[in-house]
Amino acid sequence: MPLYRDQGIVLRTHKLGEADRIITVLTRSLGKVRTVGKGVRRTKSRFGARLEPGMLVDLQCYEGRNLDTVTQAETLESWGDVCARDYDAWTAANAVLETCDRLTEEREPALQQYLLVTGALRSLAGKEHDPNLVLDAYLLRALAIAGWAPSFHDCAKCGAEGPHRAFHVVSGGAVCSVCRPPGSSAPAPETLRLLAALLAGDWMIADGSKLRHRREGSGLTTAFLQWHLERGVRSLRMVER
Repeated sequence: MPLYRDQGIVLRTHKLGEADRIITVLTRSLGKVRTVGKGVRRTKSRFGARLEPGMLVDLQCYEGRNLDTVTQAETLESWGDVCARDYDAWTAANAVLETCDRLTEEREPALQQYLLVTGALRSLAGKEHDPNLVLDAYLLRALAIAGWAPSFHDCAKCGAEGPHRAFHVVSGGAVCSVCRPPGSSAPAPETLRLLAALLAGDWMIADGSKLRHRREGSGLTTAFLQWHLERGVRSLRMVER
């Protein structure tokens, strides 16, 4: 299919030559694609501002040998532009986009990841919840879709019914007293309930949580993410935790 059209969320961009950009887009149907935006860095570009990170666009592209070329771009939602006006929302959005890029493969359909990342950006732009809560909810759900769902109640190793007090990242989450490996942490029960609520989408519990439990939960979420990705997400360094 030399010419195709799809909706997608812009994940990141790279400079190419003097006026072009390589634009990585997670599309609804095709998965992640890398495209070239010809002349988008020029002041008079007709769709340069539409192809910025966090923008939901309707794209028409011409399929190339290595990189596709954008021929049309229409803005559907300007979440990236809205989030850029608020530091907390923008840093959280960048962490969401980078994580999504890391968890998806080129030309492999990933509808669940697409719906999840668009939902997270919509929530950040609309200021529906605390940006850190939205970020942690996204990270936990994205990992679950990728096959790394953490356990916050039953034992991640033997399945013994919880709740359990210990948490071990390498083991997959909460662990019972029998399975508890050395080096396990002992987060507050309220922290594990908060993380379980974020994973399940229970925003009544999440919004009513205390700041100290949110901070502890963010630390566990970040550690769990970095373990499975095998290296850190650079954008998380900018997020005020």
